[in-house]
Amino acid sequence: MKKSFIRKLQGGWMLLRFIAVISSSIVTILSSLLPLFLYTSISTEYLFFAFIFLSIAAITFHGVLVHLFNDYADFLTGTDAHSPAILSGGSRVIQKGFMEPQHVLKTARWLAIALLAFAILMAVIGRYELTILIIIGIWSAISYSLPPFRLSYRPFLGEALSLFPAIFFLGIAGPWIILDSVPLWAYQNAVINALVCMGWVMVHHIPDIEADMQALPKKQTTVVWFVERFGIGFARFPAFIYLLIAAICAVWTGMERTTAGLVTLGIMLAGMILIMRMNPENVKQVTVYEKLLLLFAVLIAIVLGVFR
Repeated sequence: MKKSFIRKLQGGWMLLRFIAVISSSIVTILSSLLPLFLYTSISTEYLFFAFIFLSIAAITFHGVLVHLFNDYADFLTGTDAHSPAILSGGSRVIQKGFMEPQHVLKTARWLAIALLAFAILMAVIGRYELTILIIIGIWSAISYSLPPFRLSYRPFLGEALSLFPAIFFLGIAGPWIILDSVPLWAYQNAVINALVCMGWVMVHHIPDIEADMQALPKKQTTVVWFVERFGIGFARFPAFIYLLIAAICAVWTGMERTTAGLVTLGIMLAGMILIMRMNPENVKQVTVYEKLLLLFAVLIAIVLGVFR
């Protein structure tokens, strides 16, 4: 009994992939709430409660729902079976026997239904902003991995229609709920954090290029699309392009928030240099660089939050 409980805890922890959740979803929330902590008279206790509430929501959607659907889909197509599985290749809860594939799908479906019911309840009581945020979270989780959408298997669409909306709306959720409106700085922070997240996710896909090509159907990520058309050296370009767009947004931010814009731009330029120095065929090096980009994402989110 005790061993079974411990094994379930191990499987749950693996599923969460907490490093990815922290360096994307949690820091995005922090980036949106830090200005309220530092520059408003809103109760610290209330803001702390908001941070905990949004963090639990992020873990539920990103750590659980997204990963359940993604693990199931990638198991069926076979891409996770061929992945080098250092940071990529899913949570491995299916491959290591912690959960059966059908159990993964069943759990994800019931969680999605429960969240949809909660969204309807929020609409009934007039909290339409929460309804919208929940629906976007459900859409992002389902559309990214499951047919007929399966957007992560289509170049550009996975990050544009699933990933970006999820992180962007998470980034404006705090101010929207607390202030009943979204200030310009919150939009700026959300856009930049979402683009930076898209950048490191593209690096995350690089070790799985061969595995994604062997999947049935083929998982044609944006990285795979570039490699098939221009060669392995161009595997770096999707990440570079998204960071370049984020850097342009940092310049836009700097027009009103000079320190935030300049420091963010400096970190992004370091990230772009790092990406162009990366050897896409060296899985260990790519993994190390991905960890550095995760650190850069955390630093950028904090800088944007501190320097309003």
